Amino acid sequence: MNLHHVTQLGYLGIGVSDVAAWESFAGDVLGLAPNGRAADGTVFLKMDEQHHRLAIHPGGDDDMNYAGWEASDEASFRALAEQLALHGGRVTWAGEDDARVRRVQGLLRVLDPSGITHEVYWGKRSEDQKPFRSGRAIGGFEAGALGFGHIVLAVDDYDASLSFYRDGLGLRVSDFIELDMGSAGLTTVAFLHAGPRHHSLAIAQFPAAKRLHHFMLQVRDFDDVGSTYDLCQDRNIPIVTSLGRHTNDRMTSFYMTSPSGFRVEFGHGGIEIDDNDWQVQTHHAASTWGHRSQTATPLLESVLPG
Repeated sequence: MNLHHVTQLGYLGIGVSDVAAWESFAGDVLGLAPNGRAADGTVFLKMDEQHHRLAIHPGGDDDMNYAGWEASDEASFRALAEQLALHGGRVTWAGEDDARVRRVQGLLRVLDPSGITHEVYWGKRSEDQKPFRSGRAIGGFEAGALGFGHIVLAVDDYDASLSFYRDGLGLRVSDFIELDMGSAGLTTVAFLHAGPRHHSLAIAQFPAAKRLHHFMLQVRDFDDVGSTYDLCQDRNIPIVTSLGRHTNDRMTSFYMTSPSGFRVEFGHGGIEIDDNDWQVQTHHAASTWGHRSQTATPLLESVLPG
């Protein structure tokens, strides 16, 4: 059977307890641009030509509600539905109203082995032509065909989750990082890509208060990483790890704490993958330098890469 693939992580939806705090954080610190509000109070945030890449939903557990994955066309979308069901995914078809809210032509939802909701869609609607303009003086984000950025999830069953994302959703393994956690033993983090971005998703099995460990935004200019680092200090936004560079995707970044408690990685310079010559490796350290913990969080929480 030919494996069908999603092409990018298109959007992320999170449920938050303080929408106002998130609006300020997303706009004034991260540099995203507001692009309207739904009747239920959901705030849409823009980072490129798409209507939105991040949706802030009022209520919830200050965690990820869903992630949206793009299929190249309707035929691939329907083939992915069959492929997901074949690999144990509980697929439900969304109606026209839900698809319109997401600004897509077709939409389905599926639960992974941990009960985390993912959406697959095809056909972005072109009703919104508003260009992206950040409220901050930044050079913009690496998005477009690369998608939103990446997410790192805490899963209940590593092997079942890896099978679901690789064989069901069609993500391709980029590499692994095996971390020696001392008395906690070894923890393996799997990194998977949908398109050229080194990874759109990483998963690890570890105890965590939230499913979403962090999401990453990649900026075009390295100076924007530095200015955002300073801004976090000026605004007393907790910095979880110092500036550093990862071993696998070569991203130079730092991690801050969001108003919901999970992390946001803000970085520049991640490598891209050409599947024709990419070689999967296993690394044994998260970073080549830096990324030093700035908090008293548990060891795994502070060093988990991605």
